[in-house]
Amino acid sequence: MTIGARGNWDFVLWFRGMKVASMLLVGTAVAVSTVLFQTVTNNRILTPSIMGFDALYALIQTTLVFVFGAMKVSAADPRLLFALEVVAMVVFSIALYRWLFSGAIRSLHLLVLVGIVFGVLFRSVGSLMQRLIDPNEFVVLQDRLFASFNTVHADLLAASALAIVAVLVIVWRMLPILDVLALGRETAINLGVDHGRMVLITLVLVAVLVSVSTALVGPVTFFGLLVANLAYQLTGSHWHRDTLPAAALLAVICLIGGQFVLERIFAFDTALSIVIEFVGGLVFILLLIRGAAR
Repeated sequence: MTIGARGNWDFVLWFRGMKVASMLLVGTAVAVSTVLFQTVTNNRILTPSIMGFDALYALIQTTLVFVFGAMKVSAADPRLLFALEVVAMVVFSIALYRWLFSGAIRSLHLLVLVGIVFGVLFRSVGSLMQRLIDPNEFVVLQDRLFASFNTVHADLLAASALAIVAVLVIVWRMLPILDVLALGRETAINLGVDHGRMVLITLVLVAVLVSVSTALVGPVTFFGLLVANLAYQLTGSHWHRDTLPAAALLAVICLIGGQFVLERIFAFDTALSIVIEFVGGLVFILLLIRGAAR
């Protein structure tokens, strides 16, 4: 907040405070949503982004620029765009969950597979629109498709904080049930947990966290995978009261520490989201190799 600060302190503290607050919210939301998603899927190499949230976000941004133009989208009320993005992603996820997880089959594997298919569809449609967009407008669009912590509005930050805190309160009250869900479907049912209902509630909470964080700063695909697996390794615990706070704390440290390194060492030569995605992608590959070796 204060290192290397010069000039007007009112502006410096406000500007840096906004970035730190956005990193705190996004890091917590991404970490918690990833741990919850891995709990219900019983798989530590999956993240909520596999359901196509990042592709849907990119498709929404591309559609807005394709239909209305980059100038009108840039001049639009950010609160309206934020609400549109969050509602679209939450409605998509709830509709998908209820369609595939409220019937007789209730297969999580089918849910993940359909999410991957929708993600491919969203990317394909978005790619087609991007090829038809004017090159000057595509430059504006490309900037909106990468996660950025430098253009967060105060109103959006407050609304995001309320939504994320509300979800965290619900998650905290569900901690014993989450520990049981992590044991598997059969064990959870034998212990008296309504597995289908609790998994559906957990997936909706995951959708809210991912939608809010993505609409606030943009998609960060592999970041949750990175901090969640670091939390598992450092805590050595399967209890959610340990892994959830550890993952959230690691996410905040990585974001704020990474931003500090970029500002003071690399002098903004690259975007933080690119570094995060690169490291997270390496962790994903290592986890796949380790799993194949077993």
